[in-house]
Amino acid sequence: MANGTERRASRRFALNLPVMIRRPDDPGASELRAETRDVSFRGLYFLIEGSFETGMPIEFILTLPKEITLAGDVHIRCFGQVVRVEPLNHHRGVAARIDRYEFLPAPA
Repeated sequence: MANGTERRASRRFALNLPVMIRRPDDPGASELRAETRDVSFRGLYFLIEGSFETGMPIEFILTLPKEITLAGDVHIRCFGQVVRVEPLNHHRGVAARIDRYEFLPAPA
């Protein structure tokens, strides 16, 4: 930021994690694969090809790999809202707020 003021309320972690994105407002749309650039407990920033707009609802499944959990992969389904979209070369950078989340059961 130009004035040096930090507006973030929670610490961000620079993590490149796989994420599957779904737009609940478009039930016919397929899931899109993306990769996070950073994650916090309140939100995330990911890079993706596709059309996203500020304010739209978003659902995504974030995968924490076994290297982070020290057990097995952990899948977390998050529900939130897009808060910012930035054009980046052939991709878009999308910042999304996490409103609620749930841990998905491990596959049997």
